[in-house]
Amino acid sequence: MGKVDYVRRPMPKQEPLERVRNFDEVALGYTAEAAQEEASRCLACKKPGCVDGCPVGIDIPGFVGLVADGDFAAGIRTLKEKNALPAVCGRVCPQEGQCEKECLLGKKGDAVAIGRLERYVADWEAEQGTPQAPPSPATNGKRVAVVGSGPAGLTVAADLALLGYTVTIFEALHEAGGVLTYGIPEFRLPKSIVRREVQYVESLGVDLRLDYIVGKTRTVDRLVGEFDAVFVGAGAGLPWFLGIPGENLNGVYSANEYLTRCNLMRGYRFPAWDTPLKRASRVAVFGGGNVAMDSARTALRLGADQVTILYRRTRAQMPAWAEEIDAAEEERIVLQPLVAPVEIVHDAAGKLVGVKCRPMTLGDYDSSGRRRPVAGRNADFVVECDQVIAAIGQWLDSAPLFDGIDVETTKKGWLKTDKDGRTSADWIFAGGDAVTGPASVVGAIGAGEKAAVSIDARLTGSNHAFWRRDVAVDTAFDPDADPEETPRAGVPVVAANVRVGSFDEVELSWAAEVAVAEARRCLRCDYGKTCAETEVNR
Repeated sequence: MGKVDYVRRPMPKQEPLERVRNFDEVALGYTAEAAQEEASRCLACKKPGCVDGCPVGIDIPGFVGLVADGDFAAGIRTLKEKNALPAVCGRVCPQEGQCEKECLLGKKGDAVAIGRLERYVADWEAEQGTPQAPPSPATNGKRVAVVGSGPAGLTVAADLALLGYTVTIFEALHEAGGVLTYGIPEFRLPKSIVRREVQYVESLGVDLRLDYIVGKTRTVDRLVGEFDAVFVGAGAGLPWFLGIPGENLNGVYSANEYLTRCNLMRGYRFPAWDTPLKRASRVAVFGGGNVAMDSARTALRLGADQVTILYRRTRAQMPAWAEEIDAAEEERIVLQPLVAPVEIVHDAAGKLVGVKCRPMTLGDYDSSGRRRPVAGRNADFVVECDQVIAAIGQWLDSAPLFDGIDVETTKKGWLKTDKDGRTSADWIFAGGDAVTGPASVVGAIGAGEKAAVSIDARLTGSNHAFWRRDVAVDTAFDPDADPEETPRAGVPVVAANVRVGSFDEVELSWAAEVAVAEARRCLRCDYGKTCAETEVNR
């Protein structure tokens, strides 16, 4: 092995003072040379922790190795075996806390930039033309409805379509993508990228119906009657507020509303798109997560002179990705930690003029493992502003969806499912933010994949996608079965009286159907502790 390279290749970006004046993507992407150099840093570990750290279980060393060799076409094929949205994941998934966190190189230096490489090969494929969809399988006659076209819904739809299901996605908004479209700003995830990924899913034969509000246009109980199974991937779209005085003032937004107006309704293209979105000179943002960073950076690009993020814990405890916090600071957004908003202040005319804040300090550790913020001894003070954006969380209102159906929920109102995505209602599955609350895009993709395999197993009694994820099916492998029941296929050879007269290869290749049949004999023992515990498709 050669010398270990502990330093990752930098990502080219727009300069901070340039990018705050536009909504173009900040990160510009690797060149082919930089991608190959970065991929060549991979140690090809025998026990790759990066795969264990990926919620979708992508063959990361496999695709990274192909990038290092310059075989980008094979690299994107490897990615799409487990992920139908690689261009999205390469941009907005928290690799630093998942796959890259488990990278061995990261123990002494920089982890391999897995997300950046994923983005590169996905963009490379797009530059070659329309992404090539796999051959359409024979329709199996079963129909599945998917509620919501976010990352979980798109993943369920793509996986089931590849297994021969007729899939229909019902999306309430006029554009597909869910949080990818309405929640994440253009400068982090261009909408053209989302549309490209959605079009790929449609190319698999998925029927996408927009402006279709399940719960009003049609209820879930009707879908259950018309489809063989229903997957609910509705996002957590209702905002939380602090419940402090002044939250009803003009100029106070939830992050959901603010970002939806800007992203989905193209508020950033004013005046070409006359979306009602107030421009402000001084903006205060409540919260410390990625949504707070997105809101603050958006406000800056919409013309604010000063943006301040108010957070009740320390900077180190902010749940936003380190890269996003660093980007916000580069853009001269002010981070004001250890403060808690207690009132939104107005003048005599009722105009919003500031936020009264209470200094905080850290007390004892709470159930999250972090020290709890408690009121400090210093006096309250006012942060002057003319706009407030509350980015402190979202929740799910499931009642309209399940009118007439009793579906069990958690104490916090999220849909309750088993490990395979099944709800308490027969033939209804769920995943993504509706189950976990606001989480990562790749987490939603992983939940969608798990639910797709579970739906297939439940409807057919077999695990046709057994190579993707280990789930329980109704028909298990019998360890006492005769191993000779399905004998190994023989290798075709040139007849002896012919081959002795030449130096041509003696052994010939299998026909495609023979190769597939032989591959299906594999019991995939690596997916369980013993062969007897491994579910196979007979």
